[in-house]
Amino acid sequence: MPTPLVRRILPITALAAAAALALSACTGTVNDPPAAENREVVWAIEGANLSAGHMDPQTSQLDVSGMVQRVVLDSLVSQQADGSFSPWLAADWTVSEDATSYTFELRDDVTFHDGEPFNAEAVKANFDRIVDPETASAQAASMLGADFYAGTEVIDEFTVEVNFTQPYSPFLQAASTAQLGFYSPAVLESSADQLKAGGPDVTVGTGPFELTEYTPDQELVYTRNPDYAWGPDGAEAAKFETLRVEILPEASVRAGVVESGEADLASNLPPNLAATLPDTLTVESLEYPGLPYSLYLNEKYGVFADQKVRQAFARGIDIDAAVEEIFFGQFPRAWSILGSTTPGYDASLEGSWPFDQDAANQLLDDAGWTERDADDIRMKDGERLSVRWIAWTPVPDDKAALGNAIQSDLADIGFEVVREVLEPGAYNEQYGPKTFDLTDWGFSGVDGDLLRSHLHTDGFQNASQVSNADVDALLEQGIATTDTEERTAIYQQLQQWNAKYTAIVPLYSPSLITAVNDSVDGLAYDLYGRPLFYAATVS
Repeated sequence: MPTPLVRRILPITALAAAAALALSACTGTVNDPPAAENREVVWAIEGANLSAGHMDPQTSQLDVSGMVQRVVLDSLVSQQADGSFSPWLAADWTVSEDATSYTFELRDDVTFHDGEPFNAEAVKANFDRIVDPETASAQAASMLGADFYAGTEVIDEFTVEVNFTQPYSPFLQAASTAQLGFYSPAVLESSADQLKAGGPDVTVGTGPFELTEYTPDQELVYTRNPDYAWGPDGAEAAKFETLRVEILPEASVRAGVVESGEADLASNLPPNLAATLPDTLTVESLEYPGLPYSLYLNEKYGVFADQKVRQAFARGIDIDAAVEEIFFGQFPRAWSILGSTTPGYDASLEGSWPFDQDAANQLLDDAGWTERDADDIRMKDGERLSVRWIAWTPVPDDKAALGNAIQSDLADIGFEVVREVLEPGAYNEQYGPKTFDLTDWGFSGVDGDLLRSHLHTDGFQNASQVSNADVDALLEQGIATTDTEERTAIYQQLQQWNAKYTAIVPLYSPSLITAVNDSVDGLAYDLYGRPLFYAATVS
């Protein structure tokens, strides 16, 4: 019989303990080839846009890019569940007192899949590539400090210094991600222009697996790196030979293959399907840290220039009811632009702007939208109160249902929402010049600095087109101080600001839901809920 999905948001200490227990198994006979011979793990993922130039985490902003390429790209440090950092490719490091300089002592026994050595020159080549304007990186370049990045200096073969023009406190966190992971310098020299498309002999890192086959929109095949001995927390070579990643955009198909046993695990499952899976499967639901799934109101394009209209929009949506019904109570309604599992989350905002159509109607009346047309849509000076919502295809059924609920709620107060689901090219044609009223996404991250990309005047994901000197100053203070309490206060102040200003309307905090067959043991998860295979075994 199917069993209801239990939303398991593990506490930080439990995640740390689970990871430690899983990784401790790596000290046994990990490098014994017979134990890994002919063993294969099949992982079903959504992956719909990987083939659209998103195979390179150094340039892509899609979570799926970092999720699948984590097995190829190692990082300087590893971030633990308690927020601390442990060695990875860097054996040790020091940070200058003013946080403008980070010096890393690198391991001297690491090689790339093509035989190239990992050393200080490799670190410099990758970091310089990320910030090079020709690379057209956005997220990774921002994480590397963007204009604050002063360069990487090779001290000796295995010592490297990363410098910034001002204090840059989020760097260690950024340096723990796949976005700042490392490609072979030989690839950067000969094939950097092919990294977005990716493929064998191009996607070359130092990780526990090597990409050996890639069929766009169908599958990625990763093969065990038998020489791997430098993983986080002592992880060594994988205990199975092949990781086959099947790209299955339809959620029902992913659920079907893991239930039938055709796949060993399936990720990106919606709550309604996960709830119907048999109890022979283990279902893990780990809430993403970062910016919840939200709507971004473009204040410089149309009616959202008026703060009262933005506030009315937010108060006119019954978010609690829609999220509860559509996501089966598995995803919490969001109250802030940082999710509840994100450091610096301001819990005082919970319940502070509930659904209130009377208040929404009054705000619109006060803004002058008092007339109505034949469709009962509000009018002002002959203009309909109508906004265009552009969305990036594919839109899963649950998000489509949420969009329908939002349209219906707002129609009740005379506010028309027209939704356009666009292919990536068509979406970017409007997103670039910001010729839309609103758009939507969630953005994962474990540092409040992610708000800089969304709210700073120069933020690469500032879809709301916020340009506020006080907000810019707060965001810049947030990266310039290393004091945890001070940073928390800054990001809470930003959350309070948005709750009133309403540049972003947070809707719900999603979880990455993964169902795992009993054929796999020893699977762990990173801070984003993404599967880690360092200690996994398959029967």
